[in-house]
Amino acid sequence: MKIATFNINSIGARIELFSNWLKETNPDVVLLQEIKTEYNSFPFFEIQALGYEAKVLGQKIYNGVAVLSRHKIKTISEGIPGFDDDNSRYLETEVELDKQTYRIASIYLPNGNPPANQPDDKTKLDYKLRWMEAFYRHLQKLLLLHQPVIIGGDFNVILTPDDVYNPEAFRNNALFLPEVRRRLNSILHLGYYDAFRTLHPHENGYTYWDYGGGAFQNDWGMRIDYFLLSPQATDCLLACEVDKSIRGQNKPSDHTPLVIELKRSAHEEN
Repeated sequence: MKIATFNINSIGARIELFSNWLKETNPDVVLLQEIKTEYNSFPFFEIQALGYEAKVLGQKIYNGVAVLSRHKIKTISEGIPGFDDDNSRYLETEVELDKQTYRIASIYLPNGNPPANQPDDKTKLDYKLRWMEAFYRHLQKLLLLHQPVIIGGDFNVILTPDDVYNPEAFRNNALFLPEVRRRLNSILHLGYYDAFRTLHPHENGYTYWDYGGGAFQNDWGMRIDYFLLSPQATDCLLACEVDKSIRGQNKPSDHTPLVIELKRSAHEEN
């Protein structure tokens, strides 16, 4: 089973690029972030023509998440349960494949940085921290499920100095603040596994490069897109790779897909 996560930075602007990528890579499930469109404007026809059913939590101009699946899928939660949020940042689904049910969520964690003209405004950072606390509580409950749990998306967190090309330049950035990193680490301490680091402890694994300044060409990037897996899902993990192919094409997203592959679980093999 192949699952990808991709901050597409507007599906309307990149539907042709994305469609070509789907045809070439043929993942079973795709988690999208920053689709930047309302539900009624989502390109359902194009996605369905490629063999996918889409579950969408849209928002005009900003945010928006989706889960695409070649297999039976149903929506479990739009938004983090119990957390009041006007922004479309969390979509949880169940996907059934070969009699195994997977709990799969697409997330777009808040950035947290202040507006450029209000550097002392902590409102967005406070929102990010509250969002992460609610996320922690919900993921704690998901571990009680008797099924593999897969959380993928744009976390907007640089977890360690090894996850960014120049740590000092991001010392005061909300993606790298100690309180933000502690909250993501607390989720890992619950028992979730960082899929990429589990298989690649020393590679940079960058998934984002700024558009300007030759960032992609010089690999001045950061690792802010993750798959977090429950122990049941981690036991089935075969591969986790960054697919840079789409990033080098014309008018790409500033992110690139992260792709995991899972083997058949013991439940399926019996």
